Amino acid sequence: MILGIDPGPHQTAFAIWSIKIKRLANFAILPNDDFIRWIRIQSAMGSIPVVEMIQSFGMPVGKEIFETILLIGRIIEIYDCQNIKTNLVYRKDIKLHFCGSNKAKDSNIRQALIDRFGPPGIKKNPGILYGVKKDIWSALACAIYWEDINNSTREVKKKEVKKNGN
Repeated sequence: MILGIDPGPHQTAFAIWSIKIKRLANFAILPNDDFIRWIRIQSAMGSIPVVEMIQSFGMPVGKEIFETILLIGRIIEIYDCQNIKTNLVYRKDIKLHFCGSNKAKDSNIRQALIDRFGPPGIKKNPGILYGVKKDIWSALACAIYWEDINNSTREVKKKEVKKNGN
């Protein structure tokens, strides 16, 4: 399982992606205090944490950015206490991965996920992405990005082993 996390100054979105069945196992948007309580329990479940990290572009930032950075630090600390590596991903890498452009917007990433997994659907006929909304799209993008880059790395290593005859 991969736990994609999109932290914010007041609330955090998460999406748990099951690698085995290629489906969302859980997702929500929680107030940060509730999220921290939840993640203390969740961290023992063995999910791979993937957090969208803040990135500087040289512009002045305000209070909300610093509050988000503090939250990311708290998340890292919770996992560090259990000897679990927290994986940080950057929005520009996610944009390039799904859309091939740094100029992509959230709506472009959302559409790329829909193109890949099908439409969310409706209550009577739900798709894999049914119920995903707002910042959960970003959390899901973090999880899928992490799975993709690690699967492609494993595939390259398998090919190298076959070339070398091992």
